[in-house]
Amino acid sequence: MQQKHWILIGVIILTLLAGNFAYPNYYNKAIDSLNSKFHWTLPYFWQKPYVLGLDLQGGVNLTYQADLSSISDKDGAMSGLRDVIERRVNLFGVSEPVVKIQGKDQLTVQLPGVKDVASAIAMIGQTPYLEFNEIRPEAESKSILDKIKEVKDAQDKKQDIQKIKDWQLAMEDPYIKPTELTGKYLSKATVVFDQTTYKPKIQLQFNNEGAKLFEDITARNIGKPLAILLDGASIIDTSGDGKIDSHDLYAPIIQDKITGGTAVITGDMPAKTANDIARRLNSGALPVKIGSPILQETVGPTLGAVSLQKSLWAGVFGLLAVIVFMILFYRLPGLLASIALIIYVAITLAIFKLVPITLTLAGIGGFILSIGMAVDANILIFARMKEEINSGKSLSLSIEEGLSRAWPSIRDSNLNSLIVCVILFIFSTSFIKGFALTLSLGILVSLFSAIFVTRILLLVFVGRLANKFRWLM
Repeated sequence: MQQKHWILIGVIILTLLAGNFAYPNYYNKAIDSLNSKFHWTLPYFWQKPYVLGLDLQGGVNLTYQADLSSISDKDGAMSGLRDVIERRVNLFGVSEPVVKIQGKDQLTVQLPGVKDVASAIAMIGQTPYLEFNEIRPEAESKSILDKIKEVKDAQDKKQDIQKIKDWQLAMEDPYIKPTELTGKYLSKATVVFDQTTYKPKIQLQFNNEGAKLFEDITARNIGKPLAILLDGASIIDTSGDGKIDSHDLYAPIIQDKITGGTAVITGDMPAKTANDIARRLNSGALPVKIGSPILQETVGPTLGAVSLQKSLWAGVFGLLAVIVFMILFYRLPGLLASIALIIYVAITLAIFKLVPITLTLAGIGGFILSIGMAVDANILIFARMKEEINSGKSLSLSIEEGLSRAWPSIRDSNLNSLIVCVILFIFSTSFIKGFALTLSLGILVSLFSAIFVTRILLLVFVGRLANKFRWLM
């Protein structure tokens, strides 16, 4: 067999594998039939679901506002917040959540498949904010308390509080003040037991930067308390009522400067409470505070299913329209190009599932557009082939010359499209990114389909048939 025939066999095998991976239902039904008829135990083809975005399968979209008023490295804090929230929602088994920074101080959380908005908000709200606060000196506390009283009196008299000197002091806590050390620098939290009392303790391990901050804080507060708060309340149930709330304030006395980046929190708490706190801290101690979501949207699964169905039909109609056009205008080469187009669709869908790529309405739009663009290269090749045939060259030579002459135009046009896709992906929002990603992948696969697959099909089939049936060309 000639080399082109072996290549064709390889293309056929690749197409069968890609097609069955993209849609294994027909193959698996055939396996069921054979297994039941002959009592075989043939395995199913590998099944992997497509990853659908929020707009196709329904879910919850939440937008949070982060408090960056006391944060110097705002970009770093937002990146840390995104990572922690993403890790947190993954623990609850949400399929393919999307957590992204929006603007400078907002975070958008998309949870596909989640139908209960209240549960989603509660899930995000459980993420703890860990902070280490210094106890204010008595004079500083008195100054703030006096300012609070002054502002309250002004409010009672309906006066403009902004005319009061340093009125912002009234907004601060009169007893504790935040330090630079927060959960952003926490590496892990583990439960250990005291060797003497056998009571559980929570051991915190900070990263290198957090260890240095903790050392500085303890060095300047020797002999003073250090308030450890979780979500604005003490991390330890100091009142003994079984609840951790604002009435609790755990503030151990610092005996000496602590080096090594390890802190141990003790208190009168059962092992279950200690494990719960450690689990919450490990799942994500927020680097900045977030409140309730400022925006919440719910996409119902019914609406998502309708959108998916319409998108699939649009893809089918688009593919059929292109195939009809190619066959009517280019006859046998158009038929072979249509076969290459079907191979292109199978390979592209298999890549979407294998990577996997989260498919949204915009992403499917990019894929449908790439179906039309995938035949551009074929049209250029056929136009050059026609010119070579009209000049009196043989059919096989016309095919090679047509491919060679069409390649510079194919290369340049697709490269320009890829450059635009890269720009869209870098500088646009998530929905446009999905469009750019699916379109760029479609362009890359279309190059393989047109230059490689179409060429092999032309070389194998056109020579014999065209000599007998010239009208096919």
